[in-house]
Amino acid sequence: MATTEKTTASAEEAVVTEDVFQSEEEAITTRMKRVDKAHNSVKNYTMAAMAVGLVPVPLIDMAALSAIQLKAVHSLAGIYDVPFSKNLAKSIIGSLLGGSIAVTLAMPVASLIKVIPILGQSSGTISTALIGSASTYAIGKIFVEHFESGGTFLDFDEENAKAHFKGLYEEGRAFVASHKAATS
Repeated sequence: MATTEKTTASAEEAVVTEDVFQSEEEAITTRMKRVDKAHNSVKNYTMAAMAVGLVPVPLIDMAALSAIQLKAVHSLAGIYDVPFSKNLAKSIIGSLLGGSIAVTLAMPVASLIKVIPILGQSSGTISTALIGSASTYAIGKIFVEHFESGGTFLDFDEENAKAHFKGLYEEGRAFVASHKAATS
Protein backbone atom coordinates (compact mmCIF):
# COMPACT_ATOMS: atom_id res chain seq x y z
CA MET A 1 0.00 0.00 0.00
CA ALA A 2 2.86 2.37 0.81
CA THR A 3 4.26 1.89 -2.70
CA THR A 4 0.92 2.85 -4.24
CA GLU A 5 0.78 6.02 -2.11
CA LYS A 6 4.35 6.95 -3.15
CA THR A 7 3.54 6.35 -6.82
CA THR A 8 0.39 8.47 -6.56
CA ALA A 9 2.28 11.25 -4.76
CA SER A 10 5.06 11.17 -7.37
CA ALA A 11 2.54 11.34 -10.19
CA GLU A 12 0.80 14.30 -8.55
CA GLU A 13 4.15 16.07 -8.06
CA ALA A 14 4.99 15.45 -11.72
CA VAL A 15 1.67 16.96 -12.81
CA VAL A 16 2.18 19.99 -10.54
CA THR A 17 5.77 20.43 -11.83
CA GLU A 18 4.55 20.19 -15.44
CA ASP A 19 1.79 22.74 -14.75
CA VAL A 20 4.31 25.14 -13.17
CA PHE A 21 6.65 24.70 -16.13
CA GLN A 22 3.84 25.36 -18.60
CA SER A 23 2.74 28.44 -16.62
CA GLU A 24 6.30 29.80 -16.59
CA GLU A 25 6.65 29.07 -20.29
CA GLU A 26 3.37 30.86 -21.04
CA ALA A 27 4.47 33.81 -18.89
CA ILE A 28 7.77 34.05 -20.79
CA THR A 29 5.98 33.84 -24.14
CA THR A 30 3.50 36.54 -23.06
CA ARG A 31 6.32 38.78 -21.84
CA MET A 32 8.28 38.32 -25.09
CA LYS A 33 5.20 39.23 -27.14
CA ARG A 34 4.63 42.32 -25.00
CA VAL A 35 8.27 43.42 -25.34
CA ASP A 36 8.13 42.90 -29.13
CA LYS A 37 4.92 44.94 -29.31
CA ALA A 38 6.48 47.72 -27.21
CA HIS A 39 9.66 47.85 -29.32
CA ASN A 40 7.60 47.91 -32.52
CA SER A 41 5.59 50.79 -31.08
CA VAL A 42 8.82 52.68 -30.32
CA LYS A 43 10.02 52.09 -33.89
CA ASN A 44 6.72 53.31 -35.35
CA TYR A 45 6.69 56.49 -33.26
CA THR A 46 10.36 57.06 -34.10
CA MET A 47 9.52 56.93 -37.80
CA ALA A 48 6.57 59.29 -37.24
CA ALA A 49 8.92 61.70 -35.45
CA MET A 50 11.25 61.55 -38.44
CA ALA A 51 8.39 62.67 -40.67
CA VAL A 52 7.84 65.71 -38.44
CA GLY A 53 11.06 67.12 -39.87
CA LEU A 54 9.13 67.70 -43.08
CA VAL A 55 6.82 70.20 -41.39
CA PRO A 56 7.98 73.49 -42.96
CA VAL A 57 6.73 75.85 -40.27
CA PRO A 58 9.21 76.54 -37.46
CA LEU A 59 8.03 75.66 -33.95
CA ILE A 60 4.94 73.87 -35.30
CA ASP A 61 7.27 70.93 -35.92
CA MET A 62 8.33 71.01 -32.27
CA ALA A 63 4.70 71.00 -31.13
CA ALA A 64 3.97 68.03 -33.41
CA LEU A 65 7.04 66.21 -32.09
CA SER A 66 5.93 66.78 -28.49
CA ALA A 67 2.53 65.32 -29.33
CA ILE A 68 4.12 62.26 -30.95
CA GLN A 69 6.39 61.66 -27.96
CA LEU A 70 3.49 61.98 -25.53
CA LYS A 71 1.38 59.60 -27.62
CA ALA A 72 4.28 57.12 -27.73
CA VAL A 73 4.48 57.08 -23.93
CA HIS A 74 0.67 56.76 -23.75
CA SER A 75 0.83 53.79 -26.12
CA LEU A 76 3.56 52.10 -24.07
CA ALA A 77 1.61 52.65 -20.86
CA GLY A 78 -1.33 50.89 -22.52
CA ILE A 79 0.82 47.93 -23.57
CA TYR A 80 2.02 47.52 -19.98
CA ASP A 81 -1.35 48.28 -18.37
CA VAL A 82 0.14 51.24 -16.50
CA PRO A 83 -2.37 53.98 -15.67
CA PHE A 84 -1.47 56.95 -17.88
CA SER A 85 -0.96 60.40 -16.41
CA LYS A 86 -0.62 63.06 -19.08
CA ASN A 87 0.84 65.61 -16.67
CA LEU A 88 3.41 63.21 -15.21
CA ALA A 89 4.35 61.94 -18.67
CA LYS A 90 4.86 65.51 -19.96
CA SER A 91 6.94 66.35 -16.92
CA ILE A 92 9.13 63.25 -17.31
CA ILE A 93 9.62 63.79 -21.05
CA GLY A 94 10.52 67.42 -20.42
CA SER A 95 12.98 66.40 -17.75
CA LEU A 96 14.64 63.82 -20.00
CA LEU A 97 14.96 66.26 -22.89
CA GLY A 98 16.03 69.09 -20.60
CA GLY A 99 18.80 66.91 -19.23
CA SER A 100 20.36 66.62 -22.68
CA ILE A 101 21.97 69.87 -23.79
CA ALA A 102 22.32 68.57 -27.35
CA VAL A 103 18.57 68.13 -27.70
CA THR A 104 17.61 71.17 -25.62
CA LEU A 105 19.65 73.60 -27.70
CA ALA A 106 19.75 71.93 -31.10
CA MET A 107 16.04 71.24 -31.62
CA PRO A 108 14.81 74.87 -31.47
CA VAL A 109 17.74 76.00 -33.62
CA ALA A 110 17.04 73.28 -36.19
CA SER A 111 13.40 74.29 -36.24
CA LEU A 112 14.03 78.03 -36.53
CA ILE A 113 16.69 77.67 -39.22
CA LYS A 114 13.92 76.59 -41.58
CA VAL A 115 13.05 80.28 -42.10
CA ILE A 116 16.23 80.70 -44.16
CA PRO A 117 15.33 79.91 -47.78
CA ILE A 118 16.75 76.79 -49.45
CA LEU A 119 19.83 75.94 -47.32
CA GLY A 120 18.10 76.67 -44.03
CA GLN A 121 15.02 74.75 -45.05
CA SER A 122 16.91 71.65 -46.11
CA SER A 123 19.36 71.60 -43.19
CA GLY A 124 16.55 72.42 -40.74
CA THR A 125 14.44 69.60 -42.12
CA ILE A 126 17.26 67.06 -41.84
CA SER A 127 18.32 68.25 -38.38
CA THR A 128 14.78 68.34 -37.02
CA ALA A 129 14.09 64.85 -38.36
CA LEU A 130 17.28 63.41 -36.88
CA ILE A 131 17.10 65.09 -33.48
CA GLY A 132 13.37 64.53 -33.07
CA SER A 133 13.39 60.89 -34.07
CA ALA A 134 16.51 60.01 -32.03
CA SER A 135 15.04 61.65 -28.93
CA THR A 136 11.70 59.88 -29.48
CA TYR A 137 13.55 56.57 -29.78
CA ALA A 138 15.46 57.23 -26.53
CA ILE A 139 12.31 58.25 -24.64
CA GLY A 140 10.46 55.18 -25.87
CA LYS A 141 13.27 52.79 -24.92
CA ILE A 142 13.59 54.33 -21.46
CA PHE A 143 9.87 53.83 -20.83
CA VAL A 144 9.94 50.26 -22.18
CA GLU A 145 12.74 49.40 -19.75
CA HIS A 146 10.95 51.15 -16.88
CA PHE A 147 7.56 49.58 -17.51
CA GLU A 148 9.12 46.16 -18.18
CA SER A 149 10.69 46.28 -14.71
CA GLY A 150 7.23 46.86 -13.21
CA GLY A 151 7.57 50.64 -12.88
CA THR A 152 4.85 53.25 -13.11
CA PHE A 153 4.83 57.01 -13.62
CA LEU A 154 4.89 57.53 -9.87
CA ASP A 155 8.17 55.66 -9.28
CA PHE A 156 10.05 56.87 -12.35
CA ASP A 157 13.70 57.66 -11.47
CA GLU A 158 14.42 60.73 -13.60
CA GLU A 159 18.09 61.02 -12.57
CA ASN A 160 18.83 57.42 -13.54
CA ALA A 161 16.90 57.86 -16.80
CA LYS A 162 18.77 61.08 -17.66
CA ALA A 163 22.07 59.25 -17.28
CA HIS A 164 20.81 56.51 -19.61
CA PHE A 165 19.25 58.93 -22.13
CA LYS A 166 22.47 59.94 -23.89
CA GLY A 167 23.40 56.37 -24.80
CA LEU A 168 19.90 55.63 -26.04
CA TYR A 169 19.86 58.90 -27.99
CA GLU A 170 23.03 57.81 -29.83
CA GLU A 171 21.44 54.39 -30.40
CA GLY A 172 18.41 56.22 -31.81
CA ARG A 173 20.60 58.24 -34.17
CA ALA A 174 22.13 55.01 -35.48
CA PHE A 175 18.65 53.45 -35.82
CA VAL A 176 17.38 56.47 -37.77
CA ALA A 177 20.46 56.56 -39.99
CA SER A 178 20.07 52.88 -40.83
CA HIS A 179 16.37 53.32 -41.64
CA LYS A 180 17.00 56.48 -43.61
CA ALA A 181 19.58 54.61 -45.70
CA ALA A 182 17.17 51.71 -46.18
CA THR A 183 14.38 53.98 -47.43
CA SER A 184 16.64 56.02 -49.74
